[in-house]
Amino acid sequence: MVSKMIDAFQKTEGGLFSAVAKADVGDAVTQMEGVTLMSWADPFYPNPSIPEHVKEATIEAIRSGFASHYTAPIGSRELKVELAKRLERYNGLKVDPQRNILITPGSDPGLFFAMLPFVNKGDEVMIIDPSYPNNFQNVEIMGGVVVRVPVYAENGFQFDVAEFEKRVTPKTKMVVLTNPNNPTTTVYRRKNLEELADFIIRHDLVLVVDQAFEEPVFDGLEMVTMAALPGMWERTLTVCSLSKGMGLSGFRVAYIVADDKIMDKLYGATVTVLGATNTASQVGAIAALKDDSFMKKYAKIHLRRRDMVYDLLSGIPGVVPFKSESGFLSWVDVSQLGTEGEIVDYLVREAKVSVNVGTPYGEQGRGHIRVVHGVLGDENDLRDALTRMRKALFKRAEERGLVR
Repeated sequence: MVSKMIDAFQKTEGGLFSAVAKADVGDAVTQMEGVTLMSWADPFYPNPSIPEHVKEATIEAIRSGFASHYTAPIGSRELKVELAKRLERYNGLKVDPQRNILITPGSDPGLFFAMLPFVNKGDEVMIIDPSYPNNFQNVEIMGGVVVRVPVYAENGFQFDVAEFEKRVTPKTKMVVLTNPNNPTTTVYRRKNLEELADFIIRHDLVLVVDQAFEEPVFDGLEMVTMAALPGMWERTLTVCSLSKGMGLSGFRVAYIVADDKIMDKLYGATVTVLGATNTASQVGAIAALKDDSFMKKYAKIHLRRRDMVYDLLSGIPGVVPFKSESGFLSWVDVSQLGTEGEIVDYLVREAKVSVNVGTPYGEQGRGHIRVVHGVLGDENDLRDALTRMRKALFKRAEERGLVR
């Protein structure tokens, strides 16, 4: 039966017959006993972290019986009104909540749905490497051709539009951008984004932007929403989420923002492709948006943790941590200590810590690991896990003859 599947599915592995490097495939990662999971991009996992007013609103939706019913597949009207306020305040987008916003059950299906109407077999889609693994896989499932645009540490992982120009062809249909980037956490600068906007307009391309990690952003950096740049609204689909900045991963609430000519087509297929987002979760999301003051606390926590990771992983021979610009991830070069797979396995054995292998994020992920420092409710537990990592990596460096 597998031989009857499309090529993209024949190539996938779900962990039932072989080990899978991608942490969110299968459940092997969550079954690790006695291992601290720093490979799960879920804020404060596994500790309780729902803000009290969000919890109460969600519980009341269940108590009242309202949660047993569907909302419209395109999303709760009240939720979209609150999101429109946020989009104007934070993203610089003034939108009609009933014409420009679509609620989705998480940003992963949102990204897939945003790309789906445009990618025909053979269409080329340009994606920065390294980037979120699903960006690549979505294109392959749709029969498109992934065109990787590499970025490098020496440039702070900022992209160069000249690299896009080198790779554009008559078959190029779309650019997919994750901003801020996952896994590098890079916040793309306005100048770069303006140059990319010019490139996209000149070549008449579609842009899909994943902004799941748009908050928090550190060190006074500007978070620029591409759809707000001149000429980009009509050709951009922006996918945002409540999972990361608000720490509501389990609620599975995200949203697509686009021009109404695009949105009309998405609305027409939403019930077929996505179905309605969980009703109780949407009620909780409304409460979170009406009072999002808790996000300031989260931002301070993530900043402290960012600095903790950088400080504890710095000074280890053969280890190069990059100071995160956003979110709650850290990208670390461990290439002098071995392959990324070897180091991930080594850290599980020696430090009882699980981190991510770099290669699912692209060819540029070789020799790198991704560390999720946003997990755990207690920062002392996080410090303990990072201290174990530091000790193990020093030991590895000694074994490789790097400690003098």
